[in-house]
Amino acid sequence: MKPESSATARPAIAVSTPDVSPGPTPDAAQHRNGLGTLLAALGVVAFSLTFPATAWGLEGFGPWTLVAVRSVLAALIAGACLLALRVPLPARRHWAGLAVVAAGVVVGFPLLTTLALRTSTTSHAAVVVGLLPLTTALLSALRMGTRPSRTFWAAAGAGAAAVAVFTVQQSGGVLTSADLYLFGALLVCAAGYTEGGRLARVMPGWQVIGWALVCCLPLGVPAAALALAHEPVEPTAHSVAGLLWVAAGSQFLGLVVWYRGMAVIGVPKASQLQLAQPLLTLVWSVLLLGEHLAPAAPLTAAAVLICIAVTQRARG
Repeated sequence: MKPESSATARPAIAVSTPDVSPGPTPDAAQHRNGLGTLLAALGVVAFSLTFPATAWGLEGFGPWTLVAVRSVLAALIAGACLLALRVPLPARRHWAGLAVVAAGVVVGFPLLTTLALRTSTTSHAAVVVGLLPLTTALLSALRMGTRPSRTFWAAAGAGAAAVAVFTVQQSGGVLTSADLYLFGALLVCAAGYTEGGRLARVMPGWQVIGWALVCCLPLGVPAAALALAHEPVEPTAHSVAGLLWVAAGSQFLGLVVWYRGMAVIGVPKASQLQLAQPLLTLVWSVLLLGEHLAPAAPLTAAAVLICIAVTQRARG
């Protein structure tokens, strides 16, 4: 008999399965998107009060004083939060983006809209700035390479068209110098929103606006001192309340939740929630300022809300 060959004995090969961690469940993803939408919506509510609060502020402060002082107050709030939580300085590669946020959101938009509100009603300004969502989506597509679906663009365009028709109807078809300020505000604010939404993906949203505000502090302090020295100041309860809101509510807290929401659901979809902002501002204008609400407002509101629902369901 032949002995068994040792060559036939082969060692066992251990097979290991890779440790693959499961991704987020559909329910978790849906919850996250819902939270992001809620945060962005809270930002829209805060922003909708900006124009009425600015109109209140202009009752006792000059336009340059109002813009400079609100920037300084918001920067002090943001700086205190960053210091208390010992937040480290952003990486060098993020400072250029923060500068864009500061120029667009902290300086450009408040200044241009405040100058416009000297001669424009808050309701008229609100509907013009209602074109901001579409402007933001366009700049986002150029800056970040996003490619929303055709359904998204169709709904966004329809919402913007509804706002534009309402604007023309309110102004009688004639554009004023205030409209030029408002159109400029659209561009700079959309750039700030787009860059802020991009940065909010790599750092907390409140730190984005916080550092942008702190960046403007060396400019804001001397600007506030100069404005206070050359513009009359007659503070009233309305003007002080308006100043405090645009500084703490619109300039800081509103942008904190807004940027966080954009980081979760994306800039294009979050920007479409702002289609509701001019209509909310119209409501505040009636309740807080006693302005007349146009009969076309309910129809515009219904059209805009439908557009918002479509854009939120459309895939980017």
